[in-house]
Amino acid sequence: MAKKKSISQLDLITFYMDYVLMHDHEPKSVYAFAKDNNFEESKFYEFFGSFEALEQSIFKVFFDNTHATLEKSEDYKTFDAKNKLLSFYFTFFENLTANRSYVVHSLKGNKNSMKSLKTLSHLKKSFNNYIEHLGINTIDLQQEQLEKIQNRGLKESAWFQLLITMKFWLDDTSPSFEKTDIFIEKSVKASFDLIDTTPLKSIIDFGKFLFKERIHTN
Repeated sequence: MAKKKSISQLDLITFYMDYVLMHDHEPKSVYAFAKDNNFEESKFYEFFGSFEALEQSIFKVFFDNTHATLEKSEDYKTFDAKNKLLSFYFTFFENLTANRSYVVHSLKGNKNSMKSLKTLSHLKKSFNNYIEHLGINTIDLQQEQLEKIQNRGLKESAWFQLLITMKFWLDDTSPSFEKTDIFIEKSVKASFDLIDTTPLKSIIDFGKFLFKERIHTN
């Protein structure tokens, strides 16, 4: 049988996910993987340097599919940051649910937490970039170094929240994962309540007022 000449990145991801779910382990080698799926081994290396790199790209594909779906929605473009993030969560977890067997195998079946985090490294980079451009209101610190620290903290806390939600979803046994939906709504609302800058800005403004008044009275 002639080898397949046209192989895409998505083809390789599909082949790999199917293999892992059927055999409960990754292929023994790229050569065997290529032979099983009837394509030249060199085609694999046009896209990935290893199976580990392919695994990392799978979760980025879930992110990319989520983002592409949201960007097609005119309603999404009118949402504020909180509702955009809620939309992201619900759409992202729909993508995960459509591929739950693989996600459970990849994350829950892996006892090495460091390897699991490495598998999610490309997802983290894309998600952090998404959070950075989401337009979340933060305090104007008027100091570049402090603003960098604040932005880094915002991205890290958002990433931690996504990891916690994924863990909840992995353990969720409710019909249609309805408990995860509730968890998403409550956790996103709570996180935005915590970073709501309005009360804090009022306190800062009040502090500035008192400081100025003290200078004038002296």
